[in-house]
Amino acid sequence: MVRSRPQAVQQSDMTDQQRDIQTLPLKLATDRAGMGRTSTPPQPENRRVRTDHLTGAQKAAIVVRALIAHGADIPISKLPNEMQAELTQTLGRMRLVDRATMNAVVEEFIEMLEQVGLSFPDDLDAALSLIEDKLDQRTVKRLRAISRGGDLDDAWMTLELAEDETLLAVLKQESQVVSAVLLSKLTTEKAARLLMQLGPDLAQSLAMGIAQTEAIGPDAVARIGATLADQISAKPLRAFADPPKKRVGEILNSSTPEMRDSVLERLETADKIFARDVRKSIFTFKDIADRIHARDVPIVMREVANEDMLTVIAAKDEEEGACIAFLLENMSKRAATTLQDDAAALPPPAKLDHGAASNRIAAVVRRLVDTEEISLKPVPD
Repeated sequence: MVRSRPQAVQQSDMTDQQRDIQTLPLKLATDRAGMGRTSTPPQPENRRVRTDHLTGAQKAAIVVRALIAHGADIPISKLPNEMQAELTQTLGRMRLVDRATMNAVVEEFIEMLEQVGLSFPDDLDAALSLIEDKLDQRTVKRLRAISRGGDLDDAWMTLELAEDETLLAVLKQESQVVSAVLLSKLTTEKAARLLMQLGPDLAQSLAMGIAQTEAIGPDAVARIGATLADQISAKPLRAFADPPKKRVGEILNSSTPEMRDSVLERLETADKIFARDVRKSIFTFKDIADRIHARDVPIVMREVANEDMLTVIAAKDEEEGACIAFLLENMSKRAATTLQDDAAALPPPAKLDHGAASNRIAAVVRRLVDTEEISLKPVPD
């Protein structure tokens, strides 16, 4: 028998089902005395009964029947429908198989299993389940739709991939029946998420509307899908991915405190609502104590350069005092003491150096938020 790996490694990698198969010859030999049948004379050592007169389906039927007889749980339902049908029909046609032939088939099957290096998923859906946490979620959605028999150009695919905000606007303005059809054609996860954002009254209305979709024909559903897909695709392309408030906020995040305060004051005078939205998009060093969770401080401090922390501590800015104290209190006592002692030995930094260090620390926090390593507390209205 050819073995590609040591016996101990193979045994540790075996599934329960493989172990059941591996022990079959021993079980069969043990059960022989109680079977009440005349056994086949023992075969000479190192001699195996020939099995080449059996088809693959017949060999599979013998292995399955032997496993079932010994109490193994075989997930036959996971096989393709055609294979389940062929296996069942073959089981129905098989009559008696002598013990020597059965043992030879089982041993042949065991040898085949031992030489398997890797097994791969049976279909696209199973492959996605294996690696979906490594893929972009938009790609996952597209591939899930394909695995369900969809088409990348299908109208319902377009609607499935649309942003929640876009579909919420459609659900709020369309009729009860059209909205109910839309919800019915979306994946259950997306439909449930949208319902939760609609409010109880509209959610109840649409749930009732789904009951009225039973009599709608396939052509009508296809027309609704095509119309809704055209509707959300008709939006003009935007030159910028982010809204204006976020773009202004990102610019001010990297500006000096004086420039930032001056621009915000002027925006407040010109457009209070826009100024409020811009403020919510801004995160500076002075926001640390109010926006960062204490549990996330160690994560932030691992990414912040010591030189930047020493600079902001040495600056002794009264407006930043609460944020510095917050960071020191929520890191290790030893690290906090070292930073304070080292900063005490430094001269006050130049204003530009101080501002640059504060901006770099705030930028670290924003990056960690963007990568979802930490989260921020919401900005109070």
